[in-house]
Amino acid sequence: MEERLINLCGVELRRKENQVLYGADFYLNAGEFVYLIGKVGSGKSSLIKALYGEVPIKGEEAQLLEYDLLRIKRRQIPWLRRKVGIVFQDFQLLTDRTVARNLEFVLKVTGWKQLSDIYMRISEVLKQVGMENKGYKMPHELSGGEQQRVCIARALLNNPALILADEPTGHLDPETARQLVELLHGISREGTAVLMATHNYGMVQAFPGRIVKCEEGKLREGEL
Repeated sequence: MEERLINLCGVELRRKENQVLYGADFYLNAGEFVYLIGKVGSGKSSLIKALYGEVPIKGEEAQLLEYDLLRIKRRQIPWLRRKVGIVFQDFQLLTDRTVARNLEFVLKVTGWKQLSDIYMRISEVLKQVGMENKGYKMPHELSGGEQQRVCIARALLNNPALILADEPTGHLDPETARQLVELLHGISREGTAVLMATHNYGMVQAFPGRIVKCEEGKLREGEL
């Protein structure tokens, strides 16, 4: 039986005064690649944020890894985020330090102590995303695609079972976006599940995966 990483049943999500999801069901198994698609405002980003504890979630069941998102305590959220890789649309790199120092910062705040282990892990993830020679660069010296590769490397640092990617190609040109989605599919094939929110349907067609659609407040398995 496949390991279930996410299980949502009858969930509700609100953003400000608007209810974006109600009675929604969803699951994701280990190693899966799932596209979360839908119109702007349909709840894609809200769901991704709810899964890493940024947005409150209600419902019958909302399990992510060993965490009950319906009852999670605020002090538990940093621990949840250490077990889940997050890739943001707008990169969110620290602009005052190099690529390597960005990654070193994340490792240190998540409990890594030995510098030799830290530098080895940084080298491993940068190689995995094709950025092994860019550790000395500052973020502003990188293209958008390179910055997003660094963000994926950052998401991989603690060997997560799951990566949540919120419109990761939103600020990228079509060819760079294609390379990024190909990279994420490769990561999924190596065993890390990926949930990718996107409205880039061209990428969904080019790199097929399971599709879940945010539509009329529900999550529906389906096609484009």
